[in-house]
Amino acid sequence: MKTPLALLLMLTLFAGLANAQTKSTKNDPEAKKVLDAVSTRFKSFATVQASFTYKVENAAGKVLSTKSGTITMKGTRYKLSFGGQEIFCNGTTVWNYDKAANEVTINTLDASSGMITPQKLFSNFYDKDFFYLLNGEKKVGARLVQEIQLTPVDKSKNFHTVYLLIDKNAKTMYSTKVMENAGNRYSYTVNTLKTNLPAADALFVFDKAKFPGVTIEDLR
Repeated sequence: MKTPLALLLMLTLFAGLANAQTKSTKNDPEAKKVLDAVSTRFKSFATVQASFTYKVENAAGKVLSTKSGTITMKGTRYKLSFGGQEIFCNGTTVWNYDKAANEVTINTLDASSGMITPQKLFSNFYDKDFFYLLNGEKKVGARLVQEIQLTPVDKSKNFHTVYLLIDKNAKTMYSTKVMENAGNRYSYTVNTLKTNLPAADALFVFDKAKFPGVTIEDLR
């Protein structure tokens, strides 16, 4: 069972590309200041709990699908619920549970592999991958946001632009929109964000007793 691209992009949303730094002279230093501030702010939280909306649009802007999900993070641990799947990670092991199939796949978290995780995204994962530009500020409802435009260094990627909206006052991520070369657009918007709430370590471990009849595929 493979993790859907949408889930991987969701992790990108909460990492926010916010710890990305680069020595490239093509990057906007003002954009870097904003991203660094988001990273510093995020790292100050002991825990983060958020709900979000995921939307897919075609090139004409027609909404093709809308889904909602939640994520909780605590240090290197996280739990993500989205689109009929739940991902548990206790910092060393990853459980990917598919509700429809009642199946869980277990993998060892390999920090040296290409596996995308929130903790890896918060350790300069995107240093070499993007150029950044601060497009300015605008109002979204009562919220003042800063828009940062990212373009991949590798032009063979299947997307050409990522737009980040940063809540200027809170210094937190508000939304991310990924523009695919084929025309589709994937956006993620944070609906609620709560920080420093208690989160027991057991929350980040898959408990098979809570999933009667579950099929286990242990790939460790």
